[in-house]
Amino acid sequence: MTLYRNAADEAGHRVTVSADDGVPLAVREFGERTAALTVVFVHGHCLRADSWAYLRDHLGRDWGSDVRMVFYDHRGHGESGEAPTETYTIDQLARDLDAVLRVMVPTGPIVLVGHSMGAMAAMVYARQNPETVGSRIVGIGLLASAARGLTEGGMGRCLRRPAVSMLQAAVRRAPGAMHAGKRWSRSVCEPIVRNAGFGRRKVSPRMVAFAAAMLNDTSIVTMSSFLDEFIAFDESETLAMFAAIPALVLGGSDDLMTPFARSVEMAERLPGAELVCLAGAGHGVILDRAAEVALSLTALIDRARAGLVSNGLAAVS
Repeated sequence: MTLYRNAADEAGHRVTVSADDGVPLAVREFGERTAALTVVFVHGHCLRADSWAYLRDHLGRDWGSDVRMVFYDHRGHGESGEAPTETYTIDQLARDLDAVLRVMVPTGPIVLVGHSMGAMAAMVYARQNPETVGSRIVGIGLLASAARGLTEGGMGRCLRRPAVSMLQAAVRRAPGAMHAGKRWSRSVCEPIVRNAGFGRRKVSPRMVAFAAAMLNDTSIVTMSSFLDEFIAFDESETLAMFAAIPALVLGGSDDLMTPFARSVEMAERLPGAELVCLAGAGHGVILDRAAEVALSLTALIDRARAGLVSNGLAAVS
């Protein structure tokens, strides 16, 4: 595993972490490594670390220098390297998360915050590394996600349609041609993002374009290769591992990708979790409802820090 550090810039310190199979993972960190607590953010499918930008602005003002923030791009997303399609699995994303944590946060307490597929990767990480929950992982935020049942409601039902299988077959046969053909125009991407991502509330055209650009920049090979993972995904039993640490389960009432019923299901398996429903919000809650999400995350961090103090694990002011 290799770590390369570039000079700091306005986007934070840029770091490249080499995953265990050699895939380069682009990482950004904000804050000092001497901070008492590190929050690691794990983004969703067809997004990238930039998807946290609006939220990061709010949290940076709220947390100051007391909390360090780490963001990274999944393999095949953003500035991270592409990888063999057989590695595009949630289990591999969890192993990549482990690589990032080992390099970026080798010691000290961590709160994991995942959005959509990122939250799924965080759940799998806990299953793969149970000894870290309660020792290193002292808080968990599951945003606009699900532990199971993605094909039972919302747009997830489309995953079982023949057209999806045909798309995957075409990508496997001719990935280069399919990637070249996926130059969606704004007229195609932006309505998808607006309707699926932002619920009933009006959002600025700039924000819609920002979200659409992340979708459009993601390789169709990456996009299609993860779809089977969503069909079979079931980490509902894993949730019990988070029962002893502060947890936040948050979603939007108008989320077409992971309906809020999936958030309710997760919270039912985590009786101590805070369950937050943002009325009228869609799947992109971390973008258009960043201020409200920031408030909930700040409450989560406050609970995690209080737990550290009561357990004598850290001296947190």
